Amino acid sequence: MEALVAKGVTKRYTEHVALDDVSLTIPQQSIYGLLGPNGAGKTTLIRIVNQIINADAGEISIFGERLAEKHIGTIGYLPEERGLYKKLKVGEQLLYLAQLKGLSRSEALERSKKWITKFEIKDWWNKKVEDLSKGMAQKVQFISTVMHEPKLIILDEPFSGFDPVNAQLITENILELRDNGSTIIFSTHRMETVEDLCDHVALINKSKKIVEGTKKQIKDTYKSNSFEVLHKGSFTMNGAAEMVSQQKVEDDFYKTILKMNAGGSPNKLIGDLIAVTEVHSFIEKVPTMSEIFINLVKGKSDE
Repeated sequence: MEALVAKGVTKRYTEHVALDDVSLTIPQQSIYGLLGPNGAGKTTLIRIVNQIINADAGEISIFGERLAEKHIGTIGYLPEERGLYKKLKVGEQLLYLAQLKGLSRSEALERSKKWITKFEIKDWWNKKVEDLSKGMAQKVQFISTVMHEPKLIILDEPFSGFDPVNAQLITENILELRDNGSTIIFSTHRMETVEDLCDHVALINKSKKIVEGTKKQIKDTYKSNSFEVLHKGSFTMNGAAEMVSQQKVEDDFYKTILKMNAGGSPNKLIGDLIAVTEVHSFIEKVPTMSEIFINLVKGKSDE
């Protein structure tokens, strides 16, 4: 069963098309990266899933059922715009939000205590939210998002404002939530996070879905069959591959970029290289998600 399926979702605001016939398939118990520049339509889609706004056309199903009001309790949503009550104490905040999601007070208290201990903020239980640092407040909001153990978790830029130590803490907990059965939709601009965390990825640009698939499928689609070779002594070669560049690294060592010709194979290319140079490393140049993102979007958005 899929965690979420969107079919032909469209949303317009007067003359502006925010989403244009967008269809997505999000596998259960996966971390799904929803990517795109500002103004692309990501937040609009997230708001439709959370039933904050309605689509003009199309439909969304959650775990095999058409999206309905009852699904609100199965979703945990961390918006990019944080929204804690500044005058409430941390403990009061967590208990209140957990009970809104259907937990009893005793369940809310037990889970709150567990999470604040895990996140090393138990000394802040009786502190007001307004007294917290930005990173500390974001920990509290993350806890409030996942404390009711939602089956579907939507995180919009969850690492914003975190230092590397706390970003790693959040990363570990996201992976643990996935391993325990949750599906996570992850909206971000941070491509290094996508590389580390996401199983599947979709790119939305100018209200349309541009690409969707596993990271490997997408990288295989956009790779250029290029290889980086570290070798001793310069060389030239004909036929097997096109030499893109060759530069001296140090002493008699060189780094050469080769683009394999159509119909070639890495094994054949390595054999040809061994015949003309002393090979020390041979690495396929697989594009990063950042490179793919930039090439597809061209650095432009609707803003």
